[in-house]
Amino acid sequence: MASAVGGVIAGGGSANAAGPLGLRDYRLVNLAHVNDPDRTKVYPGDPAFTLSTVATVPEHGFYLQYVQQGEHTGTHWGAPAHFNADQPHADELDAEDLFLPAVKVDVREQARRDADYEVTVADLQRWEKRHGRIPREAAVVLWTGWEDRWGTDAFYNFDDAGQMHQPGFSLAAVQWLVKTGRLGRRGALGTDTFSPEPAVDVEYAVSKLLYREHRISLEVLANLAELPEQGGHVLVGGVVNRRGSGSPASVYAFVPKR
Repeated sequence: MASAVGGVIAGGGSANAAGPLGLRDYRLVNLAHVNDPDRTKVYPGDPAFTLSTVATVPEHGFYLQYVQQGEHTGTHWGAPAHFNADQPHADELDAEDLFLPAVKVDVREQARRDADYEVTVADLQRWEKRHGRIPREAAVVLWTGWEDRWGTDAFYNFDDAGQMHQPGFSLAAVQWLVKTGRLGRRGALGTDTFSPEPAVDVEYAVSKLLYREHRISLEVLANLAELPEQGGHVLVGGVVNRRGSGSPASVYAFVPKR
């Protein structure tokens, strides 16, 4: 797994001819949207997101908002228990599950042509021919371009029948990532859409497989242009609730400066 040891981020092949990179060799990139009741879209059927001001500096001497939201509001991560009753909840994960080497797979062109595009094993193999093998225990992040739709109804992309259309991983691609050990004992699938599988998969086959294998999901990511294809790491934050299914998240990428 990726870890910070002695001021050096190790794991995921961060060393080069000049030696391993220290923390000063990285810059931080925010991969999370701001939660804004006027812009934040929630998954159909999830609780509404509201912010209410309950105290102000002029009246109370301090400022405070009351937040009401589901655990999967806005940019968020999902714990294995989200779809599997026998898998760990958010408070049962290790810190190492939330700090991972990251790779980005750019499928924006495919997603522009087909909103239901399913990333294939061949797509991932072509990525590896260009960028090298996906590190073990990595967050494999899809850049579909959907983040540009955030805050608008186009993010849902409903058809006339009310079916949502968003791209994602094919089940075969995730089975390949698991079977070949690329996700290792821990890892993640990430995306700038609502879910790692295409939205037309109403059985959530990819999520169920991912969580059953003790991995997490990173969803509704932002600023993916700033995440390199390889060499970065992601650190996932958020409130850890007792028996939580996940959490609205602050997701930061450690991006090499060189």
